[in-house]
Amino acid sequence: MTTLTDKPGISIIKPGSVKMNDLSQTLNVSGLISHISEQAVTNNKNVLSLGHFTMRPGEGFEYTYNTVECKVVTKGKIVIRDKEGNKHTAEAGDVIVFSPDVTVYFDGESDGEAVYTGHRELDQDFAPPK
Repeated sequence: MTTLTDKPGISIIKPGSVKMNDLSQTLNVSGLISHISEQAVTNNKNVLSLGHFTMRPGEGFEYTYNTVECKVVTKGKIVIRDKEGNKHTAEAGDVIVFSPDVTVYFDGESDGEAVYTGHRELDQDFAPPK
């Protein structure tokens, strides 16, 4: 597996330069308008991945985090609910920190974009499509 740190130097990922996965197909949620693309930063003992996430108004979805992940909202808003149904709205500039073993619901009223890092190996389901 190649990573963003295989070669010494600086990597710049320009908007639109990486193909995105359609999450409605990956998660099999009809009406979901959300895309994701994830890349491995390193694959050593300090494994780290990063990605780009978008979601438009439509159907929502549930996701369980097994490791620490941080999302930085770069545009619009990402609306999530915890297992008790409490609504949280993160807007551009906000950072969302997900702890391990937490299940959240990404609300269909979301209309935003985020970049994220996860303390885990690359999830092949979210890797850029070939």
